[in-house]
Amino acid sequence: MNAQSILAKLRANQPLSRDEIVWFANGLADGVISDAQAGAFAMAVCTHGLGEAGRVALTTAMRDSGSVMEWNLSGPVLDKHSTGGLGDAVSLVLTPCIAACGAYVPMISGRGLGHTGGTLDKLEAIPGLKTEIGSEDVKSLVADVGCAIVSATLDIAPSDKRLYSIRDVTSTVDSTDLITASILSKKLAGGLDGLVLDVKAGSGAFMTEFDQAHELALALVGTANGAGCPSMAVITDMNQPLAPAAGNAVEMVEVMRLLTGEVSGTRMEQVCVELGSALLVLGGLVANEKEGAEKIKLALSTGKAAEIFGFMVSRMGGPLDFVSQWADRLPAAAVQADFVAKSDGFVTAMDARKLGHLVIELGGGRKTQTDEIDMAVGLSDIIEIGQKVTKGDPIVRIHAQDHTQIEMAKTWLADAIQVDDTGPAMPELILGKVH
Repeated sequence: MNAQSILAKLRANQPLSRDEIVWFANGLADGVISDAQAGAFAMAVCTHGLGEAGRVALTTAMRDSGSVMEWNLSGPVLDKHSTGGLGDAVSLVLTPCIAACGAYVPMISGRGLGHTGGTLDKLEAIPGLKTEIGSEDVKSLVADVGCAIVSATLDIAPSDKRLYSIRDVTSTVDSTDLITASILSKKLAGGLDGLVLDVKAGSGAFMTEFDQAHELALALVGTANGAGCPSMAVITDMNQPLAPAAGNAVEMVEVMRLLTGEVSGTRMEQVCVELGSALLVLGGLVANEKEGAEKIKLALSTGKAAEIFGFMVSRMGGPLDFVSQWADRLPAAAVQADFVAKSDGFVTAMDARKLGHLVIELGGGRKTQTDEIDMAVGLSDIIEIGQKVTKGDPIVRIHAQDHTQIEMAKTWLADAIQVDDTGPAMPELILGKVH
């Protein structure tokens, strides 16, 4: 078996055998495959696809190219993944909720990608907290606390790390097969008993159209199930930020407000309940989603989820009293100012992608991999689509480091948020499900 023959079959649009895909994935991990061959493989898959069986084979081969966690715990091992959006801090709320319901959650998360924020970056807005933890420490943390939100270690799906870096520079990121294998190879390395997928659609998502999101959801669920992990997907709206904030510390504020009961009934809580109830069904902890929804809401209302979150934060190096003193522990921007409505009317539309890029311009995200993030900057108190405003009413609060940034942000916001005389049709939050 060799790379040339495998690439020739792909170029001729002939299906690869499982053994050929496993051989190629192992070659990516151990360096047998050159960068040129990896790029040719990615381009051929992007052009012709692998088919369902090939997609499952690539996913499991990349998963097995590194360490796969094994567990001996008293409950199911469950996880959640989002395809990325603005103001999407669901993982930080849902993870302790699921742990409070009797499951264990070893969540391997990522950093900001493009205009979307990263779960790890948001979590690291907490002073002292470290997300880079070795595999044995992750196992101990999950067993003791019930959950951990950490970065992937070097021995998790190394073939995916190699292929992803090649895809980034060869314009082959946009492939359903490669996206699916990349996401699931890392997630399934967690040794999961169930996985729920939050697939975003809208102006702030990578998949802007519902049909694109639905296609990806079908691929993710079919591949995860084919790899032996029960899964389902929920397609959710991303035409506006999920939480009323975008940025690292400002999103952590919304997480803590929800966990501590300061707010309820928010769009972010709705998604948490939807995903969490499905995940509890997959894990066999409840009979149906209605029962699951009740358990998730109870975990929030009783403060059990907040307690578990605080325990996890302290074990990862954060303050012992974070849950009770979070308002004093999170960093704050030097300057804050409101962007206000220029006329009476209704908020009819937002360019959520532009809002995400504005956060990056303020310093709250990375333009290059080596950029340092300013945890304090961002946008908060973002008004929802459909709300009525009067001239002079605040629409967004800007968190910046100087007044020059404030003026720049106001210019961006004027282009990103639309106010008209006629009220819009309210967007649905849950767009569909794939079982």
